[in-house]
Amino acid sequence: MNLKSGVSFDDIAVAFSAKSDAALKKANFLFSVVNQPAISRLATGSLKLALSLRLPVKWIIKNTIFEIFCGGEAIKDCHKTIDKMGEFGIGTIIDYSVEGEKTEEGFDRTRDEILLTIMKAKQDENIPFSVFKVTGLGSFDLMEKVQSGKKLTGEEQSAFVRLKTRVQMICQKAFEENIPILIDAEETWIQNTIDDLVYEMMVQFNKERAIVYNTFQMYRVDVMQNLKNAFQNAARDGYYLGAKLVRGAYMEKERERAEELEHPSPIQPDKNATDENFDNGVKFCIDNKQRVFLVCGSHNEYSNYFLAMLMEKHSMTNNDPRVCFAQLYGMSDNISYNLAKAGYNVAKYVPYGPVKSVMPYLLRRADENTSIAGQSSRELTLIRKELKRRHSA
Repeated sequence: MNLKSGVSFDDIAVAFSAKSDAALKKANFLFSVVNQPAISRLATGSLKLALSLRLPVKWIIKNTIFEIFCGGEAIKDCHKTIDKMGEFGIGTIIDYSVEGEKTEEGFDRTRDEILLTIMKAKQDENIPFSVFKVTGLGSFDLMEKVQSGKKLTGEEQSAFVRLKTRVQMICQKAFEENIPILIDAEETWIQNTIDDLVYEMMVQFNKERAIVYNTFQMYRVDVMQNLKNAFQNAARDGYYLGAKLVRGAYMEKERERAEELEHPSPIQPDKNATDENFDNGVKFCIDNKQRVFLVCGSHNEYSNYFLAMLMEKHSMTNNDPRVCFAQLYGMSDNISYNLAKAGYNVAKYVPYGPVKSVMPYLLRRADENTSIAGQSSRELTLIRKELKRRHSA
């Protein structure tokens, strides 16, 4: 697929310019496994079992799936990845991907780590954003209860105040250091609670530019109206809307819960409807670029092409600071590296954290590549084409 600027997502020499032959061969092995659903399920199931039995499999994980999709176990371990991608004009979003904290002490540790990512971004021009999940800072069950409208106990009220204070501290630091902060979307039954927190932060910190970004999961049937409402509120109250658009991460979970509760599914009926909704959301953001800063989080070639064409139609420069293209580390390098070469703002999400703690993230990546039609096949085809090109060069 070619843009008028001459960039092609099929230019595999550019796509894999940062990868050694050894790295490509390892990626070829991994995506070969993921591309076989039965084998992939067996492998991920075996890893889950091994971890639950405390078997010594960390070295296997660290040298395979962890190495492909993560930057390291600590911020300092990500330096090599950050610097390498920076050489090719690609930014790094270091993402502390530890999940499952349940205690106030654990929530405080996560807050402190996110604050460190902001300071790291301040020191390194190759890190354009920081990011966090609100469920890393407070109880999922508590946020669900708040959204349901049920009365909180005194202890729960105190816990919710502490959660809000952690969010406030992070956004305040991001504002002080002038580092935009992306706040991830989560399940629909806690998303309204998250939205309320995020928009409260936007009112405070987005007066001059978008520092705080909310995430819109475009597979939701109600999300276009949510995006329009968010824009209208920003225009009315005089702040900028930071919008990160993604297709969504909890589809099966959302549908299963809706079925259990005998509710209508909150998810679009099929991929085509989601794709259309995503592209409509991108168009809405660009049509309202005077008030909206956009991060386009997509591995879909057409959606990235569509955004680039919209920018050209609106006479925006490729590196307009209001727009950033984003993909996950270890995926869609053909999109990321070719867009960066053409001068667009591009960043990769680079998760980090202790191997065992980031396993939920890694297993989602494996499931995602297995379940999304053509995702692993596309990655595998491109990797093999590049290996063949190098061998014959």
